[in-house]
Amino acid sequence: MEKRKLGKTGLEVSLLGFGGFHLIEIPADKAADLLDNYLEQGGNYLETAASYGDGESEKKIGEIVKDRRDELVLASKTGVRDAEGAMTEINRSLKNLQTDYLDIIFMHGVKDKADLEEILKPGGSLEAAKEAKQMGKVKHIGITAHGQPDVLIEALKTGEFEVMMTHFNYFDNFNFPKLEDEVLPLAKKKNIGTLCMKPLADGFLWKNVEDAFRYVFSLPVDAVVTGMNNKEMLEMDLKLAEEFEPMSEEEKEELFSNAEELGDYICRQCDSCSVSKEFGENIKEVFKMEGYYDRQMYDGRPRNPADYALRDRLRFWFGDKEMAVERYNELKIKAEDLLKETADFKACKYGLDVKNKLEIVDYKLGESDIMK
Repeated sequence: MEKRKLGKTGLEVSLLGFGGFHLIEIPADKAADLLDNYLEQGGNYLETAASYGDGESEKKIGEIVKDRRDELVLASKTGVRDAEGAMTEINRSLKNLQTDYLDIIFMHGVKDKADLEEILKPGGSLEAAKEAKQMGKVKHIGITAHGQPDVLIEALKTGEFEVMMTHFNYFDNFNFPKLEDEVLPLAKKKNIGTLCMKPLADGFLWKNVEDAFRYVFSLPVDAVVTGMNNKEMLEMDLKLAEEFEPMSEEEKEELFSNAEELGDYICRQCDSCSVSKEFGENIKEVFKMEGYYDRQMYDGRPRNPADYALRDRLRFWFGDKEMAVERYNELKIKAEDLLKETADFKACKYGLDVKNKLEIVDYKLGESDIMK
């Protein structure tokens, strides 16, 4: 399997990384078989978190680590924000993983500026990570974030983190366009190790796995980390990594045009909106706020119970709802204003019914209290 350098860490990681969250769903012996299989087929990046099953994932991975430590790059995460608590969690992770050092410890799930400040301040969890690094318990310090990426951009500018992880996929590319437009270029400029999580958008892209993985493998990331809880899933993901060929720009555009999950509702945040020369940027900004709000998942269309339940579960997955409302209210031109201009709008090249979509945004974020 292809190996890529993890930024300036000096580590080399396999294109496909093994995320440990879903190991809590299966017995220890099956987890061990999966992990051994992954390592034997060229994978070398194992990642988990102290919070995954309150240490259960770490313990299952530890049964492999104790015998194969030199073959792998090992990472865990702490969500604790004070130094004392973070050090306690790091030490527990080392015990669970049956090792005396982590290649990477991540400050996990940073939500907003206030959360980042808690990590960075004297007595914050970064202080514990640095102490652990001086003691040889940790080799490198990283950060993870989900959803709207402004806090991650701010974190990367501090120079405190050698590795970052966030979600990249062809669906959320249009809900959080700064991920590819700003986060990736900034990470590469600073030579920060770059890890992709959620390549299937939390399972939302389950019908199009091959294109989903090929898309993220083609991004300038160092590894794509995904959870796997059965042999079939592991073998499929390994095959996709081993046979990967970069996706051309033409192929990306074909995917953006035809992907079922994007359809004729998701705004593609085009460089130049085909709907209106005068209000195109306003339309894009309104729909960007909808992406922050609920990933554009509620579209007013009837679906079977399984599809509805998946969307309903994932639409507020990142907890950006309140932030989206606040930012939407700061817009000078909102959906209700744009609805007065629709007589002059042209057809969207992706087939979006812009008037209907603006009405839905007004229902979600504006003054309307009923779906029209």
